[in-house]
Amino acid sequence: MKLVVNRNLQHQERNFSGSRSRRVLMELADRAVGLLLTLTSLSIFTYYTFWVIILPLVDSDHFVHKYFLPQEYAILIPVYAAVALICFLSVFIGYVMIKSKKKKKA
Repeated sequence: MKLVVNRNLQHQERNFSGSRSRRVLMELADRAVGLLLTLTSLSIFTYYTFWVIILPLVDSDHFVHKYFLPQEYAILIPVYAAVALICFLSVFIGYVMIKSKKKKKA
């Protein structure tokens, strides 16, 4: 009897350590994704800030202007992105509402 209990404890310990290592790996993956998203956001923010605030103060014949789009796009791109986001959210909310209505009927 003691041998069976001992084997069960060893089996449980192995399962616990396996799930623990899996949890650590998932935590590291989450941190890596978070770091990637943070760096991407920071680079976009820096580029856009330089484009909108600093670039108008630089001479128009300076070489740095070739790395940026015309100033009109500084307004158009965020407006189109906001409209696309609102459309996506509206479609998603509508889909969820229709799906939940069908579940209540069934």
